[in-house]
Amino acid sequence: MPQQPQHSPRTTILTVTADSLVAADFGPRGPQGPRERREPRGPGEPREPREPGRSRAPRRSSRNPYRRLFTIPGTRAFTIGNLIARLPMGMFSVSAVIMIAGARGSYALAGAVTATGLAATAVVAPWTARLVDRHGQARIAVPATAVAALGSLALLLCVRYEAPDWTLFAAYAATATTPNTGGMSRARWAHLLKGDPARLHTANSFEQAADELCFMLGPVLAAFLCGAFFPEAGTLVGVVLLLAGVLLFAAQRSTEPPAQGRTGARTPSPVRAPGIPPLLIGFLATGAVFGSMEVVTIAFADAQGHRTAAGVVLALQAAGSCAAGLLYGALKPAGPAERRYPWSLAAMALLMSLPLLAASLTGSLVVLAGALLIAGMATAPAMVTAMTLVQHRTPEGRLNEGMTLAVTGLLGGIACGSALGGWVVEHGSAAAGYVVPVTAAATALLIALATVRPAAR
Repeated sequence: MPQQPQHSPRTTILTVTADSLVAADFGPRGPQGPRERREPRGPGEPREPREPGRSRAPRRSSRNPYRRLFTIPGTRAFTIGNLIARLPMGMFSVSAVIMIAGARGSYALAGAVTATGLAATAVVAPWTARLVDRHGQARIAVPATAVAALGSLALLLCVRYEAPDWTLFAAYAATATTPNTGGMSRARWAHLLKGDPARLHTANSFEQAADELCFMLGPVLAAFLCGAFFPEAGTLVGVVLLLAGVLLFAAQRSTEPPAQGRTGARTPSPVRAPGIPPLLIGFLATGAVFGSMEVVTIAFADAQGHRTAAGVVLALQAAGSCAAGLLYGALKPAGPAERRYPWSLAAMALLMSLPLLAASLTGSLVVLAGALLIAGMATAPAMVTAMTLVQHRTPEGRLNEGMTLAVTGLLGGIACGSALGGWVVEHGSAAAGYVVPVTAAATALLIALATVRPAAR
């Protein structure tokens, strides 16, 4: 039989084995070998570079939304830096209280100094965030962190060398320039995942879990350092971690949102943006939940004769929130954030009644710890949804400022909740103090029901 002419430079032989079909290609291999040609592409789809011999196994990893999230180049580096910088946020106040109270013998003075720093932060932080939006994260965050670090070191020296009390207030107020690293990280995710709400939801959930983790580990680490070494150790380690973390974070320029410059300066402030003011009031009420819960739990543990266990009990609440945040991020959100927000606040208000029931009906610290673990699971979904709404409603080019205003609202609520919870405990009982977080959560829910409406985007 005459041989047919070969019109193709490639020769393929098909054969069958016991259980499979084998195709052997003996054609010449150019820059794009047979492996490249077997990858189908849709019409108009750009060719993705593929390393020689690389298999298609990475599809399995996409089932984990967090692993898929960190396949974006540069995200792991800026997240590591941000976590290092965020950990000291839970260390500085505890370290300052231990350091000042130990040297001056006055918890009232220590509390007043930290309260002054909190008030200064509420005023300065939005301005710092505005500069970050206008000139870029790296350009503003590094010098702002340096000023804050000098303030912490000045406080340490003033306490160490018995400077007048007023110097403590001045030094700690200088730490108000500390940039909102959590807000800057969320701004990076919003920039990288613009147009991908599902992955942005996962990123926001991860950031909330990271917040809970850092504020859970920070006080424990600070107390250990101050007790195991010397009273100033917590502040010193916190300064080193803050500087190192911000420098590493700022060095990741490829993921940094572009600076808005004069355009950002002409954009209206987030405070005047539609839908933002009621969200900030809601953050104030939510912060009151956290602040009052901390003070009341410490008082309850003290009344039961186990004051040293208060930190462990509060850590369980943060652990519950951290776990719920990670789980919430792995789930696909149902419906728009405007619809989910009241439901998440309703769940928080409902679960916040568990600590009140545990303290009032049982008086057991163990039962209370379990109730706080469950109650904490409702806080992360509420915070994630609220932060998502802030991202949606903040004007273009002012995202860092919008995030910082939300954190400022939380800090103000924490201060108010701490004061109100302490007053109820002092004039009533530790168990009655748990009425405050329940009331604060219900207030946040009522604000959302009255003001949050689906926004056209």
